[in-house]
Amino acid sequence: MAFGGLTAGVLDGMDAVLFYGLVDGVKPSALFHFIASGLLGVQSFYGGWRTVALGIALHFVVAFGAAAFYYAASFQFPAILRRPFLCGPVFGMGLFFFMQRVVIPLSAVRQRTTDMPPIELLDQLLSHTVFVGLTIALLARRSARPGQTSS
Repeated sequence: MAFGGLTAGVLDGMDAVLFYGLVDGVKPSALFHFIASGLLGVQSFYGGWRTVALGIALHFVVAFGAAAFYYAASFQFPAILRRPFLCGPVFGMGLFFFMQRVVIPLSAVRQRTTDMPPIELLDQLLSHTVFVGLTIALLARRSARPGQTSS
């Protein structure tokens, strides 16, 4: 479970740094300031490296939380361990919508005033289904107790 959260966090973080850097020219520090703004609001952009570190920590809290949730769910629904290539991407998609519709609106992040551009939406869906969902599912399966994946 821990390795799933760590791996998904690294892959998703790298995707975000590369995507927003290449497409929008966003510096990695600004990306993590933005993540920290979910907790601190606009003040996070004036916090220097402390709020960059906070943003990185928050990013990994979400990744570890997602991995823990998936792994815990596998005890109730062992079938999700047997079908990681289906269940992982579905989980990642659900996580994306949960973040967009619940977590972000309840956070202190400045809300969007326009829809997410299609290229960003495509990247977000790809990242959440493959880098987060599938990664967590495959590593949860690898971490399963003997017999947990059998019918």
